[in-house]
Formats: sequence, C-alpha cells, structure tokens
Amino acid sequence: MGVKERRQKHKEEFKAEILAAALTLFAREGYANFSMRKLAASIDHSPTAIYLYFRDKDDLLFHICENLYASLNQHYAEIRKQGISPEQTLREIMLCYIRDSLANPELYKVVFFSNPQLYGKPEEFASRDTMALRSWRIVCEVIDDCITDGAFRSADSATLSIVLWSATHGLISSIIFTKDFPMPDPEVMAEIFLDAFFRGLRP
Repeated sequence: MGVKERRQKHKEEFKAEILAAALTLFAREGYANFSMRKLAASIDHSPTAIYLYFRDKDDLLFHICENLYASLNQHYAEIRKQGISPEQTLREIMLCYIRDSLANPELYKVVFFSNPQLYGKPEEFASRDTMALRSWRIVCEVIDDCITDGAFRSADSATLSIVLWSATHGLISSIIFTKDFPMPDPEVMAEIFLDAFFRGLRP
C-alpha cells in the first residue's frame, strides 16, 4: 500500500471513528444537547479536526442515516436476487428492516427521533439522490411487482409504501419503547402484522 492509499485509509478510519462516537453521543445526550465540542472531547481530538470532515451535527446525523440505509439497501439487493416471488420478496425486505431496527435500538432512535427535517422538505427529499430515497423506491418497486404479479390489488405503490412504512414503524417503536407491558415475541408480532397487511391487499 502506497503513501496515498495509507492516507486515504487513515481518513476513512478517522471518519468512521467520528461517526461511531457521534452515534454514541446522540444516543446518550439527545439531539438538542449534542455539540461538536462534546464529540471532540469524547474522541480526544479538537473540534477543528472534526470540522475537516463534517460541517455540523446535522451533517454527522445525515451520514449516520445514510450509512444505515446503504446497509439496508445492500440487504434488499441480496433478497431481490434470490428469485422468490414479489410478495415473498417484500415480506423478507420488511422482516429485514424490522429485525435490523430491533437489533440496533439506539441507532433506530437516533435516526428516526433526532431531527425530522434532516432531509429537508418533502420535495427536497424527493429531488436528492440519497440512500434513504433509494430505500423507499426499492419498496415501491417491489410493491409494483406484487401488483403486476397479481398478489396485490391495483393501487398507488407510493401510497402503499408510506402506509406500510408507517405501520412498520409503529410496530418497531412499540416494541422498543414499551417497558411496562408484557409484549409477545417480536418475530411473532412481525409475522402477524405482515400477514394482516398482505391479506388486506389481496385482489
């Protein structure tokens, strides 16, 4: 490995260190109490060193979110290559989303409960090529495939995607945040939820 490659590797490793520390700080302090000064202190570097890579806390949060969606999109791509039916593909994608969220509750809370305007206004979100937008479009595409395949009745895939996303987040949030009520097994809840959702869309 040459000098240029080593420098680039060091930069990528330092960026990853910053983002990992930022995630921990967001989870512990919350969005409102997060500061670049606290972040710098947590990794024993000056704020100036962090500003060379990230302009502010929203830029840090954006990268945390995009990394999550990039990882999910990779899993989605692998699922779509399996050659299973569109309905089973959608089920596996949503189970992947649910399982990943429940396996990483602090990351989930940071990504979805920190800054609801992180991606800008709806028209801004729709106009930027982000991992988050690609993730949403994947779900829309698979829902379209379900409709074409005859598994779902004819409907607007964007609307169905938002309804499915909203309902899924309700399930995830209830499991993560409910601490004073005996909850069923999350896997059972997810399967029952998806069964009911898919059954309601039959032609």
